[in-house]
Amino acid sequence: MSQTFNRATGWIVRRPWLALLMILIISSFAIIGYKAPRIFDNLFEVFNKVAEQELDQTPVIEPPGSQEYRNVRSIDLNSHAVMLVQSDSIFSPEGANCLRAVVEKLDNTDYISDVFWMDEVPPMNAFGLPEPLLPRGDASEKRFEMAKRKGLNHPFIVGQLMSADAESVLLLVNFNWIYLKENRDCIEGLREIAESTAAKFPGVEMKFSVTGRVPIELTALESHESNQFIYQLVAYSMIAIMSIILFRGVSAVVVVAMAPALGVFWTLGFIRYFEFQFNPFNDVVLPILVSLVGFTDGVHLMVQIRRNRAGGMTPLEAAESGVNQVGLACFLTSLTTAIGFGSLWLAHQDLVREFGACCVIGVFCSFIAVITTIPLACSTWLGKRVHVGHEKSLIDQNLNRIGSIIDYVLERKTTFSLIGLATTAILLSVSLTLRPDEKQSNALPVGSESSVALAEMDKAMGGLEQSRVEISWNSEVQPDSPEIVDVIGKVDELLEQEPLIGHPVSIRKIIAALPGQGDVSGRMSMVELLPPSIKRSFYSPEESSAQIRFRVQDLGIARYGPVFERILAGFDSIRAEHSNFDFELQGNAVWRWKNLYQIVVDLAASLGVASLIIFCVLAVVYRSLRIGLISIVPNIFPLTVAGAFLVATGQALEIVTVCAFTVCLGIAVDDTIHFLTRFYEERKNGGGDEVVIRRAFTGVGTALIITTVVLVSGFMTVLFSDSRDHHTFASMGAITISAALFGDLVFLPALLAKFAKKK
Repeated sequence: MSQTFNRATGWIVRRPWLALLMILIISSFAIIGYKAPRIFDNLFEVFNKVAEQELDQTPVIEPPGSQEYRNVRSIDLNSHAVMLVQSDSIFSPEGANCLRAVVEKLDNTDYISDVFWMDEVPPMNAFGLPEPLLPRGDASEKRFEMAKRKGLNHPFIVGQLMSADAESVLLLVNFNWIYLKENRDCIEGLREIAESTAAKFPGVEMKFSVTGRVPIELTALESHESNQFIYQLVAYSMIAIMSIILFRGVSAVVVVAMAPALGVFWTLGFIRYFEFQFNPFNDVVLPILVSLVGFTDGVHLMVQIRRNRAGGMTPLEAAESGVNQVGLACFLTSLTTAIGFGSLWLAHQDLVREFGACCVIGVFCSFIAVITTIPLACSTWLGKRVHVGHEKSLIDQNLNRIGSIIDYVLERKTTFSLIGLATTAILLSVSLTLRPDEKQSNALPVGSESSVALAEMDKAMGGLEQSRVEISWNSEVQPDSPEIVDVIGKVDELLEQEPLIGHPVSIRKIIAALPGQGDVSGRMSMVELLPPSIKRSFYSPEESSAQIRFRVQDLGIARYGPVFERILAGFDSIRAEHSNFDFELQGNAVWRWKNLYQIVVDLAASLGVASLIIFCVLAVVYRSLRIGLISIVPNIFPLTVAGAFLVATGQALEIVTVCAFTVCLGIAVDDTIHFLTRFYEERKNGGGDEVVIRRAFTGVGTALIITTVVLVSGFMTVLFSDSRDHHTFASMGAITISAALFGDLVFLPALLAKFAKKK
């Protein structure tokens, strides 16, 4: 395999025009992917089959009562933004005047279409007379106290628009996008309007904070974009500076940087042919993975070429010899990484499967970029000076000192082998205690207004997000059947048993709040006395369905997973007693529990599958089951260190952490394969295994240390980001890559000396 590979790559290296032609052809296809990815579909498409469906002209028979509610809109508590108003004087003359002035000012702002709050909830009196909940400022204290009790007894207000202590009120704001000029108007603009209006009432203390769907999305997007640009720039600058310091030569750094940059460019162009470009994993994680894998392989190749040039070889000879010495290892790293990430195709979620396919494309693009760009550049005027500074390299100058670590380990190979096996096993058992989790606030900068307001909403209102239970029944159940209220009551009891479920409200609770005596099931006819908008919000007899709404705190899906499972089990019990009814949990929190949880599980499972596949591939490539088993420790050890770090710091298994595992596994495998390949190459030159291991370290140690120092330096700069995801990704990357170097320089030599089959 080695000879065949060397002949193929040597043929390309000796013909720079061929390498240039390959680069131009691949780049052309990538550019087409950026500009017109559908061009080949149009070229090869012989004909288009247009399936025309005839409209069914059969008249639709509407169920009884549907015309009555056709134009009735339910009250929607999902708004663009939510303003949380906190004050202990809301139900007071001054407080009421202040709050009304704030609402009026917001309502008259051009970019705000409407503001919904508790005063606009339709009255539930028998005559339907307008009756605002919050009295006017000239009302008596007794009137305010009565209004406060009324609000606390109103199931559609308490927990939905007002807190249980009556000291927090929600203003649900919707925007008029035509007049909205700046993103800050959706957050700071709203708060400034409210604060400036409230300042006119010096006797009232009111605190305003803004959160909600649009503010959260804008805050996360702005933080992501600003941090991504700034810290990518800082990280890449740090990588360039550290590379120049360690290489002691600008030409070598420029040549090495060309390969991963071109690999990322090709990858992002090719994946557009498959319409994967809207996958968030591909937008964020894939470029990092491809660039880091390309950078590590490029450093290994460049270190060897510099040594060859310093030894007196011509640029072309140095490039060909360098490719012969480390090219096969680069190919094996790409092959094992591609096969490992290809296992993501077995995942349940399309996003994860697409990410796996793109990883396969990316690592091979990176390999082709490394194997063509660096030798080609070294054969030009750039290659004439790549060896300048080689004799001054900090790593090469101190490699003998670092090599004493190898000598110390080899003298105690049994001890370090057992330590490596035991440590990896213990850390793995600790890492397996990690559980998937996800929070909305994780995507927000720590201390941002949306994040703080989200936490305040959890305390005051039982959460920002609203989820619901959809109850439906078949035609055998009559619209006025007491069984409907009975079933809704059982679901109410089921939800109220869960402390994390906030303020469930249903048509049954609203009927119970109406004046009158007797059991609720016997008062079902009173539903006709309800305002149509409130009735429509929870009860749709023409659709044979009802809703129960509840709030969900931002505590993470790990906390709510068991809660939702108990609720679903309760549905099965109720369904067994009432076979004509069906139940379904809906809402964003439920969706995240079902989908994001599965995404994290799929990614985590793929890591295990990838590790197993890599072990099998290495065993086959090196024709040794022992080598495959030996490679497990240095590949798994850095991941277990990072996993134990997450456990020790009380963090969970999130998408960002699993993505960091994915990236770092590729780099850990890269370093291990380079060491093992050099070990086998040095064996051909004779000598005992310990001598061979020392020579293998001399051959690849410089590249291993350079890549580790450079990448860790790049990751460390991102630790200063205020984005939690960036901070987590960077800390995971720095820890894993550092642990990978430790495993390759300590555990791998000891395991090879102890367990590798003797020559």
